[in-house]
Amino acid sequence: MLLFQKRFHEGLTSGAITLTFRAWDKPRVKPGGRYRCHPIGVLEVDSIRRVSLKEIRESDAERAGFASRAELLGYLAPYLATGSKDEVDPNTELWRVELHHGGDGDRVETALEDQLTTGDVEEIRRRLARLDAREPWTLETLRLIEKQPRVAASRLAAKLGRETAPFKVDVRKLKKLGLTQSFEIGYEVSPRGRAYLRAIGTRRRR
Repeated sequence: MLLFQKRFHEGLTSGAITLTFRAWDKPRVKPGGRYRCHPIGVLEVDSIRRVSLKEIRESDAERAGFASRAELLGYLAPYLATGSKDEVDPNTELWRVELHHGGDGDRVETALEDQLTTGDVEEIRRRLARLDAREPWTLETLRLIEKQPRVAASRLAAKLGRETAPFKVDVRKLKKLGLTQSFEIGYEVSPRGRAYLRAIGTRRRR
């Protein structure tokens, strides 16, 4: 489980913060793991390893959301055994966790599947066709999100000549099919959605 103070939420969501240090007795996350972190959404762990305080660099502090290494060490001090950065042994070890924002927490599991069978592609096509019954919009919306990830919904809707509220409702329909994922600002086409777009693109070229 990963918990963060409110001051770090914006940086985690935007991608400015991609590193954290933890004074755990043993690892509580694993590489490749996805962890819900309210209200941020999901954080995905890229790597975790044991390091000593003396190994922490200025660049690490910046990636962790601090202005300097000294500020980071001051923040960590209460979590370490001695409780004072002036008394902490530079050889004291803690966990270095690299991570990134993985979208909202209600993404369906199939969104991560990037290997589609012919049957999968046809099923997605059928379900999108039902959504397009009154007026085609699904493919145009997917293509737009693919080209402009993490762009505000209002801007995307305007490009399609649509109102923002109904546009958001439609994107949620795509998310339920595992084709998109939501962020604090904007959306991305999910691995499943990208696989589908590749599949239909390949068929068109044949």
